[in-house]
Amino acid sequence: MKILSVNDPAFRKYGRVITNVDLSDLVETLKSTPLPEGVEYQPAVAELEALPVMAQLSKVCYGEMPIQIGYCNGHNSKLNALEYHRDSELNIAATDAVLLLGLLADVEEDFTYDTSKVEAFLLPAGCGVEIFATSMHYAPCALDGKGFQVAIVLPKGTNYDLQGAHAKVTDGKADSEDALLTAVNKWLIGHPEGGLDEGAFLGLKGKNLDVNE
Repeated sequence: MKILSVNDPAFRKYGRVITNVDLSDLVETLKSTPLPEGVEYQPAVAELEALPVMAQLSKVCYGEMPIQIGYCNGHNSKLNALEYHRDSELNIAATDAVLLLGLLADVEEDFTYDTSKVEAFLLPAGCGVEIFATSMHYAPCALDGKGFQVAIVLPKGTNYDLQGAHAKVTDGKADSEDALLTAVNKWLIGHPEGGLDEGAFLGLKGKNLDVNE
């Protein structure tokens, strides 16, 4: 599939490249985190949050909101799902990674989404981007079987287990957006071939995109 750079003008509707924070220490520390054969996501990692950049990202990128720094590492080349949050997410790469992105505005009234509208962007090693809250994303991808290591920065508490009761998917349909909620501040639309947990809303229509095709 066609892969553009995050520096391409086409990326601007999805996010922005971070240029006003020194990310070098975070990138170097991230290189020492695990690189599994599958995909591992950790919402908060002590060694990453102990870095001085934690305060800088909170101050400069989130207007002093409390944040968490974790990672998504591993091996992946497929879309599998799309998720979104009520706030921006920062992705900071220690390795080259490909981000598959879609616009929340293109989700249909029944919460389905056509994967042909997804665009792919190369996030080079050492670079960080802000993914706007109006953009959908999921696990990063890597080319040619290589692994990826990407720091994930989000408002504190995001992606942890839900505490209350929420709407459920019934007969494969979501009657409200609440049925898409799978974790705190995480709404998800999955692909039937994505290998997601039972109960996830499988509303992605079309091909389960692969960055190597």
